[in-house]
Amino acid sequence: MFVRRMRERQLRSVAHFFKFSPLLLRLKLLPTWVLVSLATNAFLLLTLLMSMWRQADQPQASESEQVPYTAAGELATSAPPPFGTATSTQSGERHQLTYEQWLDQLRQEANAIVEQQPERLTVLVGDSISLWFPNELLPPERFWLNQGISGETSHGLLKRLDLFEKTKPETIFVMIGINDLLRGTSDQEILDNQRQIIRDLDAAHPQAQIVVQSILPHAKQATWEGRERLLEVSNQRIQDLNKQLETLARQEGVYFLDLYPLFANPDGDLRPELSTDGLHLSTQGYQTWSIALQVYSREVLNVD
Repeated sequence: MFVRRMRERQLRSVAHFFKFSPLLLRLKLLPTWVLVSLATNAFLLLTLLMSMWRQADQPQASESEQVPYTAAGELATSAPPPFGTATSTQSGERHQLTYEQWLDQLRQEANAIVEQQPERLTVLVGDSISLWFPNELLPPERFWLNQGISGETSHGLLKRLDLFEKTKPETIFVMIGINDLLRGTSDQEILDNQRQIIRDLDAAHPQAQIVVQSILPHAKQATWEGRERLLEVSNQRIQDLNKQLETLARQEGVYFLDLYPLFANPDGDLRPELSTDGLHLSTQGYQTWSIALQVYSREVLNVD
């Protein structure tokens, strides 16, 4: 049974690997009638492309509009209201939580989901980049459970997968690794942890679609307080590690979503308008990620 399921996953994942380009990503979201119109109206196509380019060149939000972030790598974190859940803890107050308190918070949210049993449950797991995904920007056709923790590593995530073990997700999106790199963890250890994360998720959720997401680039002009540590990790290393993650996903028969091209400029660095500090994402960054999730869900995951 396990061997057969593994072969099915491998065939499925290999057949559905594809690369995003920012322009095609936007075009894929357009309704069919718009595409037909574009095919017969060159002027409209030019106008649309110019509009997209203008949006991409818009300056990022002012400092007062940006979401505050805690330093990746810290165990104590300033916690936003939980995203993607219907628990009673969603208030405007902010709380200082330790790592252990965060684990308890996520456990409670997962238990609430078990009782609700929502349709199309999708779990988002990772570090602060996943944690701060605005609820209103998550694709609305799914019910989201956000299990991100600020400063999380692949080793930490591996140890806490049981927090949502009793849920029955349709899809699980995993993004982890940047904090490992900041802490000096070797690429091989990160890959070993990622492999075990995939296998543990597959064992606990055999019917779920597991999507490993690439590690995002950072900006050389970063203003994040851990800038020196961040710049010690080259974006070339991140790209090389992402290639190995893609190979790992193929071997394990799960999906791989390569977000790197959408967030990188021609030099391979994080596009400034998509970030608040050179590491974490701005509203426009999350909008880009949200579009990628929508297209990937429609073009790949829903095919099954």
